[in-house]
Amino acid sequence: MKTRSIKQSEINKKWWLVDAQGQTLGRFSSKIAQILRGKHKVDFTPHMDMGDFVIVINAEKVKLSGSKESDKVYFRHTGYPGGVKETKYSEMMQKFPERIVENAIKGMLPHNRLGRKILLNLKVYKGEEHPHLAQQPKPLKI
Repeated sequence: MKTRSIKQSEINKKWWLVDAQGQTLGRFSSKIAQILRGKHKVDFTPHMDMGDFVIVINAEKVKLSGSKESDKVYFRHTGYPGGVKETKYSEMMQKFPERIVENAIKGMLPHNRLGRKILLNLKVYKGEEHPHLAQQPKPLKI
């Protein structure tokens, strides 16, 4: 019996709506990363983008465990020598709460071209409103 390889035309993508309110960031992000990657499907193929689209709402209401709210720091680099920039979790939550969820999920995806392509299937919004009503996303309980 041969292993059947799925074709790009045979991939069926769905839209999911997930509410982040009251969810722990790490556990929540790992489940979303699995759905984006397509690991929940029977015919999962590691080298293809076969995951579903995920819309995350209420990104500002996600929570952290322990003392991470006061200790967690996000790093980025400008590209210039000595250009390391630090942002505390509390500042990031006030200015860009969407980036907190995006960064957590991004770290759980492959760090290559495929991972960057998969990340485009993630839509994160603060608040209840999102512009994807035409796709008729189904609510997903996590």
